[in-house]
Amino acid sequence: MLPDRQRVPGLGVDATPLRVPDLVDVLGGFISEGSTRTILGHNLHSVTLTLQDNGFRALYERSDVVLLDGAPVLWLWGRTGKAQGPVMDYRLGSTDWLPALGGVAGLQRIAVVGAGADANAGAVTMLESIVPGARVTGFPGAGWDTAREDEAVAWLQREAPQLVLLGLGMPLQEEVLQRRLADLPPAVYCAVGGAIDQLAGTQKLAPRWLGRLGLEWAWRLVLHPRRVAYRVLVEPWVLLWLLAGRHLKRRP
Repeated sequence: MLPDRQRVPGLGVDATPLRVPDLVDVLGGFISEGSTRTILGHNLHSVTLTLQDNGFRALYERSDVVLLDGAPVLWLWGRTGKAQGPVMDYRLGSTDWLPALGGVAGLQRIAVVGAGADANAGAVTMLESIVPGARVTGFPGAGWDTAREDEAVAWLQREAPQLVLLGLGMPLQEEVLQRRLADLPPAVYCAVGGAIDQLAGTQKLAPRWLGRLGLEWAWRLVLHPRRVAYRVLVEPWVLLWLLAGRHLKRRP
């Protein structure tokens, strides 16, 4: 049985409130059944794309699990009063749950798709220590294009992993799932963004106390101003405009 999806107040999207032990159990169930499953996460960037792009929205609506990733999304869901214990326990960015993969029952084959060659290899090594005895293989994502995507699909078909960590950045990783999920072998496909670089240590992870305060955006802005300035400083206003427009359309 799939975990319950709940509406996030004010954003018009649904998410799956889970804590790390809950997600570990869900992953174990998915791997045991051996079918194709998808796990995504909602932050303000994904909410904006969901309101702008029909294909992106459809992928999220079909996904089996949509984690509460960004702090603002988490805080808005927290207004429902449905949290059992601290609300922050339900914030599951990829780096919050990847270290717990060793507790997933039956997990023996993991594929890491994305990041540069060095970061990909570093993440593979880290996952081998997190899940001792599992076969972990990697496919770098640098220079991603149609030909590289075809190579990745063929590689995954040969590897037959149980769990695929797809870290191509948003929205490319979601676009790949939209285009190719039907071509991919049965597995649990998790969109993990920049977590491959963070696992490998090639990208600095914000201190967890900043995450608890909802200030990871400031950390990323300082370290990578050109990369994240639009998402941090401009996109929230775009989201507000989209939400306002949606609200006005619904008025009688």
